[in-house]
Amino acid sequence: MLNFEFKNPTKIIFGKETIKNLSKEIPADAKILMLYGGGSIKKNGIYDEVKQSLASYQVIEFGGIPANPEYEVLVDALALIKKEEITYLLAVGGGSVIDGTKFLSSAALYTGDNPWDILEKGIRTDVGLPFGTVLTLPATGSEMNSGAVISRRGTNQKLGMGGPGLFPQFSILDPKVIQSIPKHQLANGVVDAFTHVLEQYMTYPAHASLQDRFAESILQTLIEVAPTVIENPFYHEAASNFMWSCTMALNGLIQKGVPTDWAVHAIGHELTVFFGIDHARTLAIIAPSHYRYNFETKKAKLAQCAERVFGITTGTMEEKAATCIEHFEKFFHSLGIQTKLSEYTTEYLGTAERIEARFIERGMLGLGEHKAITPSDVRQIVSMSY
Repeated sequence: MLNFEFKNPTKIIFGKETIKNLSKEIPADAKILMLYGGGSIKKNGIYDEVKQSLASYQVIEFGGIPANPEYEVLVDALALIKKEEITYLLAVGGGSVIDGTKFLSSAALYTGDNPWDILEKGIRTDVGLPFGTVLTLPATGSEMNSGAVISRRGTNQKLGMGGPGLFPQFSILDPKVIQSIPKHQLANGVVDAFTHVLEQYMTYPAHASLQDRFAESILQTLIEVAPTVIENPFYHEAASNFMWSCTMALNGLIQKGVPTDWAVHAIGHELTVFFGIDHARTLAIIAPSHYRYNFETKKAKLAQCAERVFGITTGTMEEKAATCIEHFEKFFHSLGIQTKLSEYTTEYLGTAERIEARFIERGMLGLGEHKAITPSDVRQIVSMSY
């Protein structure tokens, strides 16, 4: 097991009717900017619950944060924060809204001239404007971590940011919110969380037995509850296990003491930039090809996953590892998510070369747990995903 430090200061408030506890978590004299997405919270009752809980506060609203939160939209919110002298941010939404709020938390206190530098120059945020979240779409785990990914349309970039100052002070997780989420978004949430686990687990054996078991249990739980969650999101127990699995998949716990990969995400982000494909679906496109291309370095963990998650106990290590990748694809397909780029766009030819060029331009010359995946390797992985 590798050396590590672990601190997660986010308070989780989990369960039925917990949105009403919102006012207990925010300072009484706070001037709040409430941030949300396309307005679905006004249709499913969450908006009214939040507003009722915040009745005693001065609340200003900013809606319209899109999926894959866009810098061009967030700078308008940043101007509002400064104009109104906002002291507290509240994200009411899924990962995109929460990620956007994290950027604003950082940018609100940033003293430089260009807030985009936070992302482009990889500036760590040690202190941000305080914020909390009300999670409405389980998927990204952003409600209990300190990372965010922001897109910029003008430059076709999708970059990450983070730092200890970007943990939410609290996050409210009421499983009932999934009742109004469309099936395709629920499927995205399952695959997003599933792949988050794989990025931290599917590397090489590090003799971190407990971390492996944590990761495998999340994978097993997602496989178990996914059909019920998608077909009957009103079933509280399945919804609860789904929501908590998504949070646990990326709150930092399962990555401690082990190597991590994240090449699938790095490549997948480019497919979202080029084609507007949902983030989770880009991961389903890239992951199988990534594991097949890097089979020799990952086969031990693939075989272990085959045994412990899918119950495959016969065959050689190589046979079990290959079957494990097939099971990933079958699971994605069972959720209605396709795993080939050509199933999303007819303009896929040349994509591999474009991504290779972008990685070279950015100096992204070594991805994966061994930092050995070159831009040329990326080109071949993407080509395998056609």
